[in-house]
Amino acid sequence: MNIYCDLHIHSCLSPCGDALMTPNNIVGMAYIKELDAIAVCDHNACRNLPAVKEAADMMGVVLLPGMELTTKEEAHMLCYFRDVESCMKFGEFVYEHIPNIKNKPEFFGEQQVMNAQDEEIAKEEKLLISALDLSFEECERQIHLHGGICVPAHINRGANGVLNALGFLPSGARYDALEVSDKVAPPNTDLSGYRILRSSDAHYLENILEREFSLEVKEKSTDALFEAIAGL
Repeated sequence: MNIYCDLHIHSCLSPCGDALMTPNNIVGMAYIKELDAIAVCDHNACRNLPAVKEAADMMGVVLLPGMELTTKEEAHMLCYFRDVESCMKFGEFVYEHIPNIKNKPEFFGEQQVMNAQDEEIAKEEKLLISALDLSFEECERQIHLHGGICVPAHINRGANGVLNALGFLPSGARYDALEVSDKVAPPNTDLSGYRILRSSDAHYLENILEREFSLEVKEKSTDALFEAIAGL
């Protein structure tokens, strides 16, 4: 079966995410747009996933837990996990590799941790958009060691795409898929043999995808979606 999905959405935990990108608002917009599945991938963090999961379960929307890492080279890399608990555990590992730079909300934006009622329960103090002290290849290795799947993000985008940050797609790493942006020119590289994802990278509710991109899965579930991307 085919399911329609948007697998790159930011919540209000990301400093660049709009304040209206709360767990219930994100899931509600996905439901209105008749999406079957979403992934909320905040910068170097995933503390809003438990609330998003609760909202998604109530609305019948599949949630693929994830994050968007910023590597040492300033390239963005998506990672996905089978369940929220596994993603949160990897999030603890990632947190230790974020530089100890304090967020300045008046400049970068708030970093809000929400509960399932869309109430703020904490603010993240570290600046989440900082680059990790882990290389592109090391991020890929750690994602797989922690049971996740690795998808370099918007590879053809000038800002933080790996083709711009490094000039090439490192051949020594293992990628389960590649995310390509439709908002810029197609990548000038051979992508044959790779699964391709197309997502919104939404920071505002209105930018969440319509029923534009679909994946073939065995069933409508997180496990089936994970396995479809991983090629299992």
